Amino acid sequence: MRAKMSLMGFNAEAVKPLNEEAAAELGAELLGEAIIFLAAGTCLVLEYWRQKAQQRRKKRERQVAWGSMRDDVDHLALELEALTTRMRAMPQLSALEELQAQIQEVRAQLCLPDGDGPSAPPTQPGPED
Repeated sequence: MRAKMSLMGFNAEAVKPLNEEAAAELGAELLGEAIIFLAAGTCLVLEYWRQKAQQRRKKRERQVAWGSMRDDVDHLALELEALTTRMRAMPQLSALEELQAQIQEVRAQLCLPDGDGPSAPPTQPGPED
């Protein structure tokens, strides 16, 4: 009671002693308030920990997503490089097509059919009675 009176700013020497029933009621009230305060403080601490854990989880998820995107970008850069290399090789394919056209012209001049090698004369079916 003296602590409560001093907190409220009253002179602690002027306090009259309480009877047993009033002291029990005041003690029960003080104990109830302490329990409520302790429960509220515990809830606040638990909520703080929960929020921190959630923030750490979200941060890890963002880091994983960021790493995945970086890997995807690296993969796409490699694919772009491969496609660029293939595109640079395309003029060489054009030169190959020109050579094939020239070979066909030479074959046409030699009267050879289009094929990779000399062809055998066609066989005529004979009578099979």
